[in-house]
Amino acid sequence: MSTFVTLAEVLESRGAPLEEDEVWALLLGAAETLISISSKDPGNMCCVISPGSMLLSAVGSIAFKSCGRSEDMGSFASPEMSQSNPSFRRQMVVYSLGMTLYWTVDYHLPQNQPIRLSDSLNSLLLSMCEDVAHKRVNLLTVLETCEQHHKTTVLPRPQKAIRQMAEDVLQVSGSWVVSHITICDPGPQNQS
Repeated sequence: MSTFVTLAEVLESRGAPLEEDEVWALLLGAAETLISISSKDPGNMCCVISPGSMLLSAVGSIAFKSCGRSEDMGSFASPEMSQSNPSFRRQMVVYSLGMTLYWTVDYHLPQNQPIRLSDSLNSLLLSMCEDVAHKRVNLLTVLETCEQHHKTTVLPRPQKAIRQMAEDVLQVSGSWVVSHITICDPGPQNQS
């Protein structure tokens, strides 16, 4: 069984927003995981992602709690969530992932302090959070944009940053294992 922490626990532990490179790593790792989940079993992909449902493992992978297992989902749900249309499922996930990651860069910032993001990340997150589903960027475009960014900026694979964030929480709180939740996990991932 893997050791996981939630994204919310990462932020609570550090008491500050994530750095831009960490957001890029989470975005790439999450996009890879979500595409893997949707290709194997689209019905197993939850429509809402939140800081409390996004799980970071000590081995550097990302998983998600199953739908309805986190209390803080409402503010991360897409506008079309109330329509319950399964054809919008991937776009709903893109929206909530964008909102979740936007929340991580705004975490505990004073109201008068602007969010510090590059234009490319800010633009991508805003396009993920578009209110109209058909205008929203799709999951494959998110993945391709993240891969291109990682190549041009020579960032390490996202697993390293994800692993570090999880380990930072585990070192502060002591080791524990999530064993009482259902996890949407795409299976083995490349850990390079």
